[in-house]
Amino acid sequence: MAKARTAYVCSDCGAEYSKWQGQCVACGAWNTLSEFVVQPASGGGKKSSVGAHRDGYAGASAEKPRVVPLTEVAAEVESRTLTGIGELDRVLGGGLVDGSVVLIGGDPGIGKSTLLLQMLGTIGARLPGVYVTGEESLGQVASRAQRLGLPLEPLHALAETGIERILEQIQNSKPRVLIIDSIQTIWTDLLTAAPGSVSQVRESAAKLTRFAKQTGTSVLLVGHVTKEGGIAGPRVLEHMVDAVLYFEGESGSRFRVLRAFKNRFGAVNELGVFAMSDKGLREVPNPSAIFLSTHSGPTPGSAVMVTREGTRPLLVEVQALVDQSSLGNPRRVTLGLEQNRLAMLLAVLHRHGGVAAYDQDVFVNVVGGIRVQETAADLPVLLAVRSSLRDRPLPDKTVAFGEVGLSGEIRPVPNGEERLREAAHHGFRRAIVPKANTPKNKRMGGLEVIGVERLPEALDAAG
Repeated sequence: MAKARTAYVCSDCGAEYSKWQGQCVACGAWNTLSEFVVQPASGGGKKSSVGAHRDGYAGASAEKPRVVPLTEVAAEVESRTLTGIGELDRVLGGGLVDGSVVLIGGDPGIGKSTLLLQMLGTIGARLPGVYVTGEESLGQVASRAQRLGLPLEPLHALAETGIERILEQIQNSKPRVLIIDSIQTIWTDLLTAAPGSVSQVRESAAKLTRFAKQTGTSVLLVGHVTKEGGIAGPRVLEHMVDAVLYFEGESGSRFRVLRAFKNRFGAVNELGVFAMSDKGLREVPNPSAIFLSTHSGPTPGSAVMVTREGTRPLLVEVQALVDQSSLGNPRRVTLGLEQNRLAMLLAVLHRHGGVAAYDQDVFVNVVGGIRVQETAADLPVLLAVRSSLRDRPLPDKTVAFGEVGLSGEIRPVPNGEERLREAAHHGFRRAIVPKANTPKNKRMGGLEVIGVERLPEALDAAG
């Protein structure tokens, strides 16, 4: 039998090298190469890639692959299963797809294990599932299920970290849903590296992915995160799975946001909102309400905008604080927005709006911990900045959105009418929007729509 060879794998990008070196040539990262033992295939046939078909699953086709036109390929509609948790189904793209592999990451204690255990308790009566825990005992899992008020009869759990023994048990029980908590604790006998290392995480995830595709089992992996907030382990882990979800939440807040960053079976950047309680995570059907502050009256420096997260319009509050700077280089601080874009918008406000803030410290925050990554926030940011600088609040029940160009024009944004309907639904009475987004009926459910083409027009409309 051929001897095993040693390779070195970059933990950031997954590039492989025959010998160790300080810098990864592929991504430029330093000190990210870790030892990876490559096992040759058994038998006298040709060598296969790392771990290819070592588990002996049925389903590896004996036919030789051939090139075929896509017209001959039957249009397969993926089979989905509703999890019973509406916000989770939204982020997944309409439910859990058979044979899919989903990676869920988030800070410790954010609620990853709680959400998956609740999901398993909800669908356990319809689909058999197994919760594999590598960090807790079975007693701890049972205690949490009881605290969450879940029925224990359909819940099955396994406390094991060896991937070979896990797959052996799974082949006997034949579940349709498999939860691994967490992938960093799983290891294989074929490698000598410690659990959680690049090689162990990579090989264990590869085995679970092959198992999911060959048996149609839906696999959900819990992933640890680094101090920078990314998924721990090799970057190739995120490429191997079908969907990558991140659980986010502000420190001390009971609200949690589940966001899709990759999804082969649905839209990315979908958003699900949950609230943590003593009975676990519960859905928030109207997330706009939690992102709007309840002021007793109009407040200077506050503007409400309608943003879109995936297919959902959300009302969020943008707050600005402008104060005299004691520094030679005034500060520009943003939370939930891109800082460079704020500097550009302040220059546009000065040049085309006649409002100078070059000697002022400007702080901008999106309430609720939401990260707004679209240009529709340009107009409300400028309105909030001028409101704070002049200490003059915007008119009550006013909403705004629109992209601001460098020449001072107000450019349209996608799905304008849907944003306006969401604002009207929440009782807003005035909307300052790009003229191209103005509907034919300028009063939608009591909402007066003011279309503007230039920044001075928007500033005048805001009063």
